[in-house]
Amino acid sequence: MEKTKYSKIYRIIHWAIAISFLLLLFTIFLRLTWMNKNNVAAIIQDYLSGTDQVLSQEQLISLAKKIRQPMWNWHIYIGYILTGLFSLRFILPIFGPMKFQNPFGKNLSIKEKFQKWTYIIFYLGVVISLFTGLIIEFGPKELKSSMEEIHILGIYYLIGFIVLHLAGVFIAEFTDQKGIISRIVSGSKKDY
Repeated sequence: MEKTKYSKIYRIIHWAIAISFLLLLFTIFLRLTWMNKNNVAAIIQDYLSGTDQVLSQEQLISLAKKIRQPMWNWHIYIGYILTGLFSLRFILPIFGPMKFQNPFGKNLSIKEKFQKWTYIIFYLGVVISLFTGLIIEFGPKELKSSMEEIHILGIYYLIGFIVLHLAGVFIAEFTDQKGIISRIVSGSKKDY
């Protein structure tokens, strides 16, 4: 199997996208766990129980949402960055420094076709997530709820892809693509 060489621009975009995804997952993780509106409301309620102040559950949830909003704003900002990075990812192949994934090549093995189709499905999922995120932020209010439902499903393909991607990289590194990790990090294969 031919060893892929990764250009500097490809490596920068690859790692910028990877870091963006990890940061997005971190904000989702926080929102679903420690920064969950019900958890934050319970902390506020617990604090208020030692004072003369009383808030309704609705007021507690509203306050909890305000407390966690700055953290959630990072999710939105990173989404904008990811939109820009993916736009670059799709524009650059037109100029040559990066290639489109083509799963229809006649000389591709089943493994290579599987890899290329996995990336295409991943890219499609990301585009849907970015599009729905932008509709949630800038689109008509009547679409917000349905777009949020679709957008939330993005966590499942993202985690699945990350697991498949890392497994594939490690399998490749220890079988027929030795040096793939150093090539995506530094651009060249290090001999050990």
